[in-house]
Amino acid sequence: MAERRRAPSLWLLLIWLAVSLPALGQAGRSDIIAGNLDITGSDTLAELMMSWGERFEQRNPGVRVQLQATGSATAPPALVQGTSRIGAMSRPMTASERKAFIERYGYAPLAVPVAIDALAVFVHRTNPLQAISLAQLDALFSDTHRCGGYPNLAHWGGLGLSGRWKDLPIELHGRTSASGTYAIFKRDVLCHGDFRPRVNKYTGSSAVVAAVGESPAGIGYAGMGYLTRAVKPLALINAEGERIEPDTAAAISDRYPLARPLYLYVNLPPGTQLPSLERAFFDLVLSPNGQALVRESGFVPLPEATLANARRTLGLETPM
Repeated sequence: MAERRRAPSLWLLLIWLAVSLPALGQAGRSDIIAGNLDITGSDTLAELMMSWGERFEQRNPGVRVQLQATGSATAPPALVQGTSRIGAMSRPMTASERKAFIERYGYAPLAVPVAIDALAVFVHRTNPLQAISLAQLDALFSDTHRCGGYPNLAHWGGLGLSGRWKDLPIELHGRTSASGTYAIFKRDVLCHGDFRPRVNKYTGSSAVVAAVGESPAGIGYAGMGYLTRAVKPLALINAEGERIEPDTAAAISDRYPLARPLYLYVNLPPGTQLPSLERAFFDLVLSPNGQALVRESGFVPLPEATLANARRTLGLETPM
């Protein structure tokens, strides 16, 4: 009878061990990463950020990555206000954005390159046009023609197309002013000029691609990672008359006129290390696996030297 009375206590002990030992083991680990990682900014980086976030959460079940892809212009205010410590941008911060951050914290935000993009200009898949010059793009999209564009370029015949295309009006599609892609196009194609009022503007790159894919008369611009089979990227003709395709080799060599780095800006006081959550995230992003996701997302991985320098700046060890 005495043995029977001790049995329930034995079962309770076994149950307690089954529940408690895993927790005790977890508590003893120093590499457990947990918490919320808030990132605000670029729509261009949105799909890549989601890929990184999913991989990061898989490795660290206690982490939740929360992304607000509302445009590069929304990243600096979020960093200044402290609602995000990481800001995704498809362009460098402006002087005024950096100034606002410095006035708030007393030091500059750290820009970490994470990928390379080629801002592609594209048309409907049935359009016979193969290449376009920067001056012609200025003539199409700009009201001010600061980059040497030809005024009143409004029909496809003006770009050399004949037959049914000759008198077909050109439909213009682009991004809203909150977008880093908009800012890069305005800077490098319009020479900081004004967009034509008739440019159809969208908050996301996918929407621009979809609009051109549905309209044979359309032309637009977006990061090359967003292109689909419904559209055809155009080669850009540089000042020397050379046609340069928006491909990986041209983007890495900086030969493609609209190649650009993509950044994650982070609030890192000088002389300090990143908090463990952010450190682990950047360790993934700047690892071979993280850069493989860059390639899978349609962007260009960082060159080895740039990657090594970024890791060194953040105090990350060289991955094995």
